[in-house]
Parts: sequence; C-alpha cells; structure tokens
Amino acid sequence: MISGGGTGGHIYPALAIAQELQREFPQTKIHFVGARGKPEMQLVPAAGYAITGLWIKGLQRRRWWKNALLPLQLPFSFAQATRLLRKHHPQVVVGTGGYASAPLLYLAQRMGIPTLIQEPNAIPGLTNRFLGRHVQRVCVAYPDMAQHFPAAKLVHTGCPVSPSLAKLPNRAAARQHFALA
Repeated sequence: MISGGGTGGHIYPALAIAQELQREFPQTKIHFVGARGKPEMQLVPAAGYAITGLWIKGLQRRRWWKNALLPLQLPFSFAQATRLLRKHHPQVVVGTGGYASAPLLYLAQRMGIPTLIQEPNAIPGLTNRFLGRHVQRVCVAYPDMAQHFPAAKLVHTGCPVSPSLAKLPNRAAARQHFALA
C-alpha cells in the first residue's frame, strides 16, 4: 500500500516506487491511498493503479478558520484507513508525504505492519517529520538528513523517478534537440 499526494513532488515518486515494485515483483498488488479532491485522485488511476481517497485536508497554519472540519475529518479518515488496512492486509505501507499518508502510516505502525517513508524533499514536511520517528526506514533523496530523522533509520536512495525517464536521450542529444548549443 502506498500513500502520498497533494503535489507532484509526492505523487510521482510514489508512482515510480509502484512501477519499480511491479517490475521487480510482477505479482505485487498495489493500492494507493490519497486525499479526496487532490491531484493523486486523477494521476494514480491514469497510471493504472487503484486508489482510495480519504476525507482529510491539511492543517491550515495561516488560515486557521479553514480547520473547522478537521475535528470531523481526522476520526473519519482514521476509520477509513483502518478499514483499508484490514481489507488489503498489506505487507508494507509506504508513504511519500502529504497529509493523506499520516492516518494510514500511523495506523499501520500501530497494527505492526512494516512502514517506511520516502522523503523527496531537502526539508521534510510536517507529515513525514511526524511519521519518521516511528517507521522502520526513512529513504531520503538527499544526504545529511539526520537533522530531521533518526540517523539509524536513514537510507540515502535518491528520489525515485519513473522508468520512462531512463529512455530520455543523453545530455548532448537533449541540448541539440532544444537548440541549447
């Protein structure tokens, strides 16, 4: 099970992880979890994966009045995540950031399901900083992330990219194509 979304910086690494898992282990079944109404709800199905949207929104720090539904959304999203974990019985739950991953990974940790996060940013977001204390591994795109996560859990993997990017031409061909001399 993979959760991450809100922005392409979370969604595309999640899709790249799913693609590589299926390439390496073709029998793997992957189910995504995102947030209703967010870009992942279109991008993930377009890539051929099933996704369930939680009724959750991020914490609004500047416009605090927009948090009015949060006391209802949090328990509802936790109930949804519990049902999903019980239904799918995942072997591992991966989070790439975004607030939809918080209830899913938190509950997976509580249920004894192995969890890891992939942090694609140099400065982690609130969700991954919170979850990073409890996951088994934190895969990071940048070195020297021990200031944000427990050093013993860090694995420097770089940022996952789609296998289709490997088919791009080399630097010289790209420069020529775009007339960059």
